Amino acid sequence: MSSIPARRALITGITGQDGSYLAEFLLDKGYEVHGIIRRSSSFNTDRIEHIYQDPHEKGVRMKLHYGDLADSAGLMRLVQEVKPDEVYNLGAQSHVRVSFDEPEYTVDVVGTGTQRLLEAVRAYQDWAGKQVRYYQASSSEMFGKVHEVPQRETTPFHPRSPYGCAKVMGHWLTVNYRESYGMHASCGILFNHESPRRGETFVTRKITRAVGRIKLGLQDKLYMGNMTAQRDWGFAGDYIEAMWMMLQQPEGDDYVVATGTMISVQEFADMCFAQVGLDSKDFIEIDPRYFRPAEVEELLGDPTKAKEKLGWEPKTSVEELARMMVESDLELARREKTLRDAGHQVAGRI
Repeated sequence: MSSIPARRALITGITGQDGSYLAEFLLDKGYEVHGIIRRSSSFNTDRIEHIYQDPHEKGVRMKLHYGDLADSAGLMRLVQEVKPDEVYNLGAQSHVRVSFDEPEYTVDVVGTGTQRLLEAVRAYQDWAGKQVRYYQASSSEMFGKVHEVPQRETTPFHPRSPYGCAKVMGHWLTVNYRESYGMHASCGILFNHESPRRGETFVTRKITRAVGRIKLGLQDKLYMGNMTAQRDWGFAGDYIEAMWMMLQQPEGDDYVVATGTMISVQEFADMCFAQVGLDSKDFIEIDPRYFRPAEVEELLGDPTKAKEKLGWEPKTSVEELARMMVESDLELARREKTLRDAGHQVAGRI
């Protein structure tokens, strides 16, 4: 009796926060996972080292491929080589503030890169005669200067950054390919989602990293920008389940994925500093360099459709998220302090 072959998923952005959680999730479900990584002179696979295996080993279920959302020919080749059942487009230049400094690159990768991948998937479907289910990582930043609170799938977009504009482009391209070619393509409009794997330049991780370092005497101050901005923050580990659920539906669709609650950056910082018995007001200073040319003041998602149609619910509160991130970064700071102290001891003996 022959065994049923594992479903095969292709993930762009697999080395990022969401990509690493999604790879874990799909492997646990028995998938064969393929990830696209950009070629560089240094490794950037820290988030997936614990699940990555030697591709030459027998029975390996995860493999990495060099590729880039800026390379249409390479994407065509990779999709035809991997032969995926599902494609998750998580790759991006995803830092909003950086998108003002590198707008052309951001739009090329986030916007045009989505078109390149969609076209590669469409061409493969036509060639292979099989359906590929496609997930597009849309963003709450598309709402920008919000037209209603909370924001839902029907709320008009008004992006306030090159990143938000590029995400709107990728979102509508995905809808267009679904309507024009009958592709099973879904857009997840994910609101802010964080974790200990979040990049250290993103505001929540910047805060929790500083909390650990300040508590252990490795840092004196935390320099911040807009502290009054309000966000709907959830746990990335919860949100990737919603991505997968979208691709298990009979047809593609668009969904807001959020917690439905909102707090300010200041409140999040207060919460994190309180975890270690400190008052944020003693350590935070405002630096105008961290303000954006156009600010997004409040983002609050309405996840009703995802709850009713997908059966998805966020499991982690913002308080639990803050505690999780602070504990992780406190441990990281301890290791950093141990290494620093050991270096001082060696230097003292020279």
